Amino acid sequence: MIFTRGARITGAVLCAALAVVVAAWIVRDLRVTDGPLDLWWSWADQDSGRATAPPATSPLDPVLLVVYAVVAVVVVRSAVAASALFATGLLTLAVRLPSLWVLNSSWTDGRASDELRTRALLCVVGMLGAGVALLVTALAGRRPPDSAYALTPTRPTQGVSVIAFLLLGAVAGIWAAWEVYWGQRLGLDAYLDRVTGESVLMPLLGTPPGWLNAAIALLCLAAAVGALFHTPFSRPLGMVAAALLVGVGGPALATALRYELLDHFAELATIEQLSLVSLLFGLGAGCLALFALAREGEEDTPGAGPYGPARGQQAEPERYGYGYGYPAGGGGFGPPPPPSSPPPRW
Repeated sequence: MIFTRGARITGAVLCAALAVVVAAWIVRDLRVTDGPLDLWWSWADQDSGRATAPPATSPLDPVLLVVYAVVAVVVVRSAVAASALFATGLLTLAVRLPSLWVLNSSWTDGRASDELRTRALLCVVGMLGAGVALLVTALAGRRPPDSAYALTPTRPTQGVSVIAFLLLGAVAGIWAAWEVYWGQRLGLDAYLDRVTGESVLMPLLGTPPGWLNAAIALLCLAAAVGALFHTPFSRPLGMVAAALLVGVGGPALATALRYELLDHFAELATIEQLSLVSLLFGLGAGCLALFALAREGEEDTPGAGPYGPARGQQAEPERYGYGYGYPAGGGGFGPPPPPSSPPPRW
């Protein structure tokens, strides 16, 4: 299957619009804080308290901005454009869907004005609509290839598939285990609040921790299974999941370095040690998976097909009836040209 040019342009425009919305909110937070450093520590849950207003964004917003910008650029000519748009749509829904009810929660009354909450809700509705449009575009823009040289999807190489399966599969298991632990420790009612964000103090456009961990586990699991079966969609989906891991693990590493948690690791409680190790493992796995999956994939059909050779391969002569085709540069089909020194009775 190929991806039509109209669908590519539509997907690029949608991703560019999403990037503009996220960038606008980050700029707004830069204006209400004391600069990029203060905003960074606010994202890392280490708010200095000097901000004139609480930031509305979270550490996931820079991740969204980078993903939207990259996809908007590469989707025009990428061999996996449909899968990239579909993965981007899933990412948008996974991160922004809880904001529909979080922005209407009672705890947001004291942290944001009604005007800011209304503006955020309108942006969230627009982003969710764009996310659904990305899914529809990714599905509706696929067509059968019209030639042997069409830009068809590529698969991750065998080595990359193994690396992605091991790393993302391990992360999916660890993140799922943590949610099982918190479910048993908190009880049903408190755990539901952790998933819905009802009683969790977080940024206005933040994602509840229980919901986010479940989304990361599901995305990593889907990408790991796709990589196991060597499917084309596993590359962009795995990169999206890896980007989320970097967005979650980066602030954790910064906090650990700032407060020298690694130097005093033995003094931490067991649950704190396991949590820190999990976040750092997720960060490392995300970086490695992102680097591996970013490499160019291999052809979906590496051999010559019934309509000609695969893209990038040199055409070989084929038999047509009673003769061979002329070499490159010749015209038509028919008997071979006479030799330079004809034999007797030629």
